[in-house]
Parts: sequence; structure tokens; C-alpha cells
Amino acid sequence: MEPENPIYPEFPVRASKVQTKLDYTFIIKKAWEGYDASKSIKQIEDISAMVSTNHVFRITFHDDDIIIAKLSYFGKYENFKEDHRIIHSLSNNLLYPFENLLAKSLLKNNRVYIYRHRHGKTDAWVVFYNPSRIDRNLPRRLEDHHIIELGRQVGKFHKACSRIKNVLPKSSKTLRTDIAALQQLLLTDEKKFGSAMQVDFLKYHCELFFKNRSGYNMKSFEIIPVFIDWNIGNFSVTSKLELYSRWDYDWFRMSYRVLDFYFFSRVVSNAGDRTVFSYYISTMMEDRFILFLKEYHKINPLTADEIRFLKEAYRFFILNYVIKDGKYFFNDQYAKKLQAEAFEIYLPSVDRDFDAEKLIDALELK
Repeated sequence: MEPENPIYPEFPVRASKVQTKLDYTFIIKKAWEGYDASKSIKQIEDISAMVSTNHVFRITFHDDDIIIAKLSYFGKYENFKEDHRIIHSLSNNLLYPFENLLAKSLLKNNRVYIYRHRHGKTDAWVVFYNPSRIDRNLPRRLEDHHIIELGRQVGKFHKACSRIKNVLPKSSKTLRTDIAALQQLLLTDEKKFGSAMQVDFLKYHCELFFKNRSGYNMKSFEIIPVFIDWNIGNFSVTSKLELYSRWDYDWFRMSYRVLDFYFFSRVVSNAGDRTVFSYYISTMMEDRFILFLKEYHKINPLTADEIRFLKEAYRFFILNYVIKDGKYFFNDQYAKKLQAEAFEIYLPSVDRDFDAEKLIDALELK
């Protein structure tokens, strides 16, 4: 079946209540005027209901052309610009069969066009994309043949990313800088993170992350583009289960490939895709995830140390994306739920419930 032309994926609901009242339509119009004032906008639709940090809009012009705009005002403009230039370079340099996998940003003067809107305390940024087409979504709960092919496809995709890593723009973000930023917040704004006991608990896990990280030869870990948030709703596949399109780049970074694996463990988990979700580490202990890893390993071999580092990748995910930035990614109800579970369940489970040796034995690694 040929994909319809085009289909616009639903972007996930993420983010806290709007912190400032922004006139999104005005900002989008100003952004487009800076790009091409000769082409007039007929309609601007917000297709990211309840999102405040990364709003996504469908723009229809009077000539019926359509593009997608993303507006953000959380974090740093420099990081936003850096990420989107890397993503565009990645999308432009990926070879067959991934040459059309990523939505391409619009260029002006041969550079990704990013509009920065600064007025008073407002600092917001806009980037434009060609719309993503989708073919078909995986089922909410995968069968073994889905898991097998997904493992192979991700192995191939990571290999393709590895081949072009040296031609991509440099990234300033690292796991170390993000956890160090959290440590600084725990010193300067500790009330934001709960009681003194909770703050000490987070400090302990930050220190443990750095301590455990130093036990690996990190220089042997390849750095490639990773998207981290591989929810089923963020990518589509062909009838042959080949990766077809990928969108939603909120958590994109240049880092270790194993950062992608926790979300794939959730995709292939026995529970499947859930409307109400949590971030339990137990999905990485399931036989279904081992099946995924075995197929990935056949295509793109893993090392024992990378498998052992999965625990720290998960710890980083909880500390950085749930604790430090969670309220900016999820609506209030989920932010509170996930952060409470981080203290009660997720972080206590890291060193208790993850057994790397089970995965290493299954992959017959030394």
C-alpha cells in the first residue's frame, strides 16, 4: 500500500502549563515573513494540543502548500539552533534506505532557517519543516516478527548514522554537562526538587552516575545521533516493517547509541504501548527486549560494557528528562506522577532490578 500524500502524525502531548502568554500566531507569522514574505499564510493550526515547550503547527498557504513549524522557548536558543543544524545535516547525509527518513528543515541562504523572537522577557524560536509522510504504525503490542525486524532496522539505522558521524556539526551537549547542570540546580534551587531528603537522594544518584561512568572506557563508546524518545507514535514503517519516517526531535542529541535502547525496550515490552504510562526499568529485563537485542547485535554488534552501561543510560534518562526537565516535557499531571515515581520506584530500582549479566549471557558476550 502506498502511503497517503501526506499524512501528519499526531505529536505527543508534552509540557507543563503555559508559563507565559505568548501570541503564537503572531510569532509564526513574523517567522514566516523573515523567511519568504511573498508567500501568504491562509491558516495556522496548532497540532500539539496542551504542549507549551515545543508547540507544533500546521501552516497552510493561500496556494494550498503546507509546512510544519515548531516553536520552542524552553532551554537555550544556542542548543535549539545547534540541534536542528545537526538534524538537518543528518537528514541530508543519510544514504539509502534512510535518505528520506527524517523531515527536512527549510533552508535560507543554504542554512537551516531559525527565527528568534525576543521581546521583553520573551525569547522564542521557530524552525520550519517539510511535512512528514507516514506509511503505517506498528501495533500497540508487537509480535515476535515485529520485534525481530525492528531490532534489525535499528541496527541498520545506527550503522548508517555511525558512517556519517564525522561530517556532522559538533555538539556541545554531553551527559556530563547535563548532570552537572542538575547538580548545580540542586545547590542553588533545591526547594524546586522537594524535601531536603529528596534533594540528598538526587545528589547521591548524580554522584553515583559520575562514579559508575568513570568505571568504563568511555572513549571506546562511539558517539552518534540518537533520538531517545522512540515511542511507537514517533515513527512509521513500511509493509515490510522497514523504517519509513521519524519525527519528534525533542530529545535529540549526539551521544551513545545505548541511550536509544530503553525506549525500544518499552516499544517491544509485553505491556505494549500504553495511554497511561510509567518508566519502569523492568522492560529491559524482558525476554522480548533480549530478542530485540539479539537481532540488533547480528547487524550491529554490541560490547559487554555497552550493555552494562544501559543501567547508567537509564539513570541519566530519569535524572535529566524526568527530574530536571520533566515539568517542561509533560503536562502537569504526568510531570507530578513521573517525578513522584522517580523517587519511589525508578531511581531505587536502578541498582536493584537491572541485571546486565543476563543480557550479556544472552548475547554470548565476554
